[in-house]
Amino acid sequence: MSERITSLLEDVESTVRRRSPAEPEFLQTVHETLRSLAPALEIHPDYADRGLLDRLCEPERQIIFRVPWEDDAGNVHVNRGMRVEFNSALGPFKGGLRFHPSVNLSIIKFLGFEQVFKNALTALQIGGGKGGSDFRAYGRSDREVMRFCQSFMTELYRHVGEHTDVPAGDIGVGGREIGYLFGQYKRITNRYDSGALTGKAIGWGGSLVRCEATGYGAVFFLEHMLATKGKSMDGMTVVISGSGNVAIYAVEKAQRLGARVIAVSDSSGYVVDESGIDVALLQNVKEVHAARISVYADARPSAHFVAGKNVWGEVPCDLAIPSATQNELGGAAAAKLVANGCIGVAEGANMPSTPEAIEVFAKAGTLFGPAKAANAGGVATSALEMQQNASRERWTFKETEERLQEVMRDIHDTCLQTAAAYDRPGDYLAGANITGFTRVADAMLAHGLV
Repeated sequence: MSERITSLLEDVESTVRRRSPAEPEFLQTVHETLRSLAPALEIHPDYADRGLLDRLCEPERQIIFRVPWEDDAGNVHVNRGMRVEFNSALGPFKGGLRFHPSVNLSIIKFLGFEQVFKNALTALQIGGGKGGSDFRAYGRSDREVMRFCQSFMTELYRHVGEHTDVPAGDIGVGGREIGYLFGQYKRITNRYDSGALTGKAIGWGGSLVRCEATGYGAVFFLEHMLATKGKSMDGMTVVISGSGNVAIYAVEKAQRLGARVIAVSDSSGYVVDESGIDVALLQNVKEVHAARISVYADARPSAHFVAGKNVWGEVPCDLAIPSATQNELGGAAAAKLVANGCIGVAEGANMPSTPEAIEVFAKAGTLFGPAKAANAGGVATSALEMQQNASRERWTFKETEERLQEVMRDIHDTCLQTAAAYDRPGDYLAGANITGFTRVADAMLAHGLV
């Protein structure tokens, strides 16, 4: 990296740190992304523009609001809601809502910044944003969740619309929550704008494959990476962290392609099942009963539960799909994975690998699919849901999955081609960041100083 570009990036990052001093996740993703853009900034003077980079790192709008609601016992609670509308150069803001006690502005901004590039990679004309609340739905009744969602949407509705900002689900926000949010939006606006939210139920504007899309997409991306080495998933052993929506459908698709998924996890520990994870049992434990992963091991003679440990580095495997949360896979665990024979990693969660882990994979020559690319299947299918809403159509499962496969193949190939064009052959992280950046930057430059 030249001194000119080094100085430019240091100046931009200094401004971001000054404006966002207590936001470590956001600062991390800005640093990692900007540094990977150096090859493009060296070659294209228009991109190496301080004003452009400053605008790229500053959200267009940040909305923070209180969410008062009443529980079944009549007690009043006040949560914090937020929506960060990061960049609309390519289309309406698009990104999920996360309801979890860990939610804060740093996490929402990090997710929104990542979403800008991820959405650009899909080539589906959507901008990037993210939102959520520190509300925890677990243990709450349906009526309590409904009251919270109605209160949340009573504030957010004025910023939402199919041509403005289109939220979807994320951690803690599934079909139930989307239904309550959409019902309140419809009630307040007196409009049936089905394209104003995605992740809806099939009977009232949702898309087939949306539930499966992120997990399926990560596996499709991993499959394409393996194909560049003349390999397939058939016969491979796989470890997947998490046991929620992304993990469940990654397990399902990987095993349909001939792999054997031998471990999944949650915050209490992980289970190892050498005979292969039973998807139906996992769904029953996590989606029907909302139980801990240990319950899976109790019901499955071939499985055993390991309490209180992170699955990474503990279970040897050929392939890894981290699908739980940010920074879950560190450098030491990555080194163990490589030493134990892992040849490919596809990120199903957002930024699950730390910078140290990514460096380990790069040095070892391990195939690495970054989240911006590998987990883009969810938002891609959300955009496909928007298309169906706009045309008042509903595609078949087969048709929608084929479109998802096409999007993931295009993302993979584009990342690979871009990496090669900027003298980073095989570097999917650089390819993803540079591709996403150039698409957004070109649109921003074309729109003028806005």
